[in-house]
Amino acid sequence: MNAPAAGPADLVPLLAQFQLTDSGFPSGLYTLSHGLEGHVQMGLPSGPADLAALLRDLLDHSVGPGDATALVLAHRAVAGGDWDRLVQVDRRLHALKLNREQRTASVRTGRQVLDTAAWAFALPEVERLAALVTDKATPGNHAVVVGAVHAGLGVPADRAVAGDLYAFAASWTAAAVRLARVDFRRAQAILREVRPDLARVARRSLAAEDPRDLHGAVPVADVVSAAHERAQARLFIT
Repeated sequence: MNAPAAGPADLVPLLAQFQLTDSGFPSGLYTLSHGLEGHVQMGLPSGPADLAALLRDLLDHSVGPGDATALVLAHRAVAGGDWDRLVQVDRRLHALKLNREQRTASVRTGRQVLDTAAWAFALPEVERLAALVTDKATPGNHAVVVGAVHAGLGVPADRAVAGDLYAFAASWTAAAVRLARVDFRRAQAILREVRPDLARVARRSLAAEDPRDLHGAVPVADVVSAAHERAQARLFIT
C-alpha cells in the first residue's frame, strides 16, 4: 500500500530545507574544499577512486561522528528548548577541531548562515542563538547553527542531517571539479556512489544521545590542514 501523499502544509518545512541547503544560500561553503586542496597539494588523491575513498573516510571518521552528530544533538536541544545542551554540543565540537583553519572556517560559515537566516526566516530560535554567539557564550559552529535553524523551521532531524551530509558531499565534489581532479560528470557519479554511505552515516549520527558521543580522528587530514594553512598559494580557505 502506498503512503499517502504529503499535503501542502507538510511540504513547507521541506521547501524551507531546500532553501537552506541550496548552493545559492550564502553560507560561504563555496570557499571551502574541506581539506581537499591540501590533499591535492600533497599529491595524495591520484584519481577518482582515491577521491571517493577519501570522502568516505572523512564521512566515517570526521564529518559523521563530528559535525553530523553535532547537528542532530543541536536540533534536539533546540526542539526541546534546552539551550544549555546546545552550548555544550557547540563547545565540544569546537574543541574537536584541532586545526585553526578548520575551526575558523566552521565558525565563519556558521555565523554567515546565522546572519542570513535572520533575514531569510526570522525565527525566534535564530534570534536566541545569535544572542548567545554575540555574547560569546557559544562559538556558533556551522553544523550547530544549521541544526538549530532546521529545528526552528520544523524540519525533522533525520531529514536535516541527511540534507546537510549531502550538502557536504556536493561541496566536496564541487571543489574537486574546481581543482581539476575530476570533471562534472565524474563528480556526479561520485555523489551517486556515496549515497549509501551518506545514509549510513546519517543513521549513526541519529543514534547519538549525549555531547560525549561527539568524536573524530583523521590524523592525516589534520596534518594536511596544518600544511595548507601555510601554503603560499590557495584557492580555498580550507
